[in-house]
Amino acid sequence: MERGALPVIWQESTAEAVAPLTPTSRLITLRVPGWPGHLAGQHLDVRLTAPDGYQASRSYSIGAPADGEHGEHVELAVERLEDGEVSPYLVEGLEAGDSLEVRGPIGGWFVWRPAQTEPVQLIAGGSGLVPLMAMAREHGRVGSAAPMRLLYSVRSPVFAYYRDDLRRLAELPAEQGGVATEMVYTRVAPPGAARPAGRLTPELLAETALPPSTEPTVYVCGPTAFVEAVATALVAQGHAPERVRTERFGGP
Repeated sequence: MERGALPVIWQESTAEAVAPLTPTSRLITLRVPGWPGHLAGQHLDVRLTAPDGYQASRSYSIGAPADGEHGEHVELAVERLEDGEVSPYLVEGLEAGDSLEVRGPIGGWFVWRPAQTEPVQLIAGGSGLVPLMAMAREHGRVGSAAPMRLLYSVRSPVFAYYRDDLRRLAELPAEQGGVATEMVYTRVAPPGAARPAGRLTPELLAETALPPSTEPTVYVCGPTAFVEAVATALVAQGHAPERVRTERFGGP
């Protein structure tokens, strides 16, 4: 049975490690006993229960590929939302050793499999990089020769997720799983940046993304407005709608 194809039920996990990722986000490594493995791009649900019995759950993308056929570790990168019911606790309250109720893996459309050989264009806005990072890491782990390119739009360098990992993947040869990366900084660009700060426009998208003639599968993830604008521009530029896969981040 393919990874992630088993029925999903709520179960207890343990936070094995927590660490800051950006000023408003945190990297969390969970150990989930009996975890069946997952595909790059899948997510899981996290549920919190208050002393009075009130429950709140939210979905979070998994940021790293499965660690072996029977690996029990899952990596999350969680952004704190001011009006959130779940994310403030995960970013500010959760400690190593704490238990956390989870359910997953979930999702089968927004995934990348090593058997795919066509070119891949990843496009992320802010924390939307998380599931795409799992794809990029899996691509590098298996040494895939399928061309993969990442276009990442983020406010400033300090808010960029996985900076060191992106640098390492970009340094790998393309034929060994390397991922060419283009950064777009919307508010503050670092010294030496390829372009001044500004939004990802249709013109910049056409300049930096794989062209429609290469027939790539395109994965777009980020806030709803960002995803809708990018997907609309891609189709207008000639990308086949069925090759544009989207995942929207929203809700606390």
